[in-house]
Amino acid sequence: MNRAMNLASKGLLIIISSAIVACSGSGGDSGNASANNEAAADAQAADPPTDTQTSSDTVSVDITNAVLTESSGDCGDYVNTLESSVLDIQRDLAFAGDVVISSESDSCTIVSNNIPNHDFNDASASFANDVATVSQTFTISKNPQLAASASALRQGSHDAVMLNGVPVDILSAGCYDPDNPRADANGNVAVGCTLRDDWLLDPLGGSNRFGTDRHNAHTQPDGSYHYHGNPNALFDDMPGPNGSPVIGFAADGFPIFGSYFYDANSGQVRKAISGYALKPGLRPSSNTDPGGNYDGSYVQDWEFTNTGDLDECNGMTVNGQYGYYVTDSYPWILACHSGTPHPSFDK
Repeated sequence: MNRAMNLASKGLLIIISSAIVACSGSGGDSGNASANNEAAADAQAADPPTDTQTSSDTVSVDITNAVLTESSGDCGDYVNTLESSVLDIQRDLAFAGDVVISSESDSCTIVSNNIPNHDFNDASASFANDVATVSQTFTISKNPQLAASASALRQGSHDAVMLNGVPVDILSAGCYDPDNPRADANGNVAVGCTLRDDWLLDPLGGSNRFGTDRHNAHTQPDGSYHYHGNPNALFDDMPGPNGSPVIGFAADGFPIFGSYFYDANSGQVRKAISGYALKPGLRPSSNTDPGGNYDGSYVQDWEFTNTGDLDECNGMTVNGQYGYYVTDSYPWILACHSGTPHPSFDK
């Protein structure tokens, strides 16, 4: 497949290969994409970008099943109006995704209807609630700064938003609570727990799935779709010479990259490795402790050992740009915020 999508060009011009549009299933035809790109280029030449950019400066671009390619850490380089045509597979129901990215002097805004740019709810999923269009607005700092100390993730806020408009929620509300009447055979409950509970379930850990689909996503009670880990979309395992593209932005304004980066020490492009490892031995066993192996079922099964590429929040600086990386193991995308989260990410 021809490498797909350029969302940069200083916020106005988006280039989508005809191959991506052709294979999107419902994303239009290459002739329309070419005409739209020419129109965007003409508009840019006639009316150069200003300090304040909005998606109204551009034509709407179909990103159905698009693979991103740009690595700019400036959210202002992704200004546009984006659309997609996707399917709720189990319900055999069509949805239209809608994302508007705009930029001002010191921040960007992402407004979406919460529908991803890929099909969802495949046969592996067991959503507790049907997906619904939910209007969401997030503000991203254009000049994020590393804080003196990291900010812990909160259940009351989204952790990040992807460039397809879908938010990221790493934490669950499930935990070990064997005396709860809703507890399963392992003593776990899926909802009702807080960060004060000792054994918080990791939605992607051990045998936990929380009903997620192949994109490691499911729904909130209001039907809003959200990721708990690798979206298995927006980037692929064929990175360019500089590694994976930016696929979203964390609540503190720093970019989120796919899994791959250029390792200057080895001269190779490879996957970033988390600095977390499973604790050795067995968990304590009591009326309040689950016992058993540290197998990743609970967040507390992991400890930061600093033996990987990434820091405690799952980020690192490459070529002067700090960002978070999607990893194959906990914490999957990020474990904390290295900067200061924006309040627009509060639920």
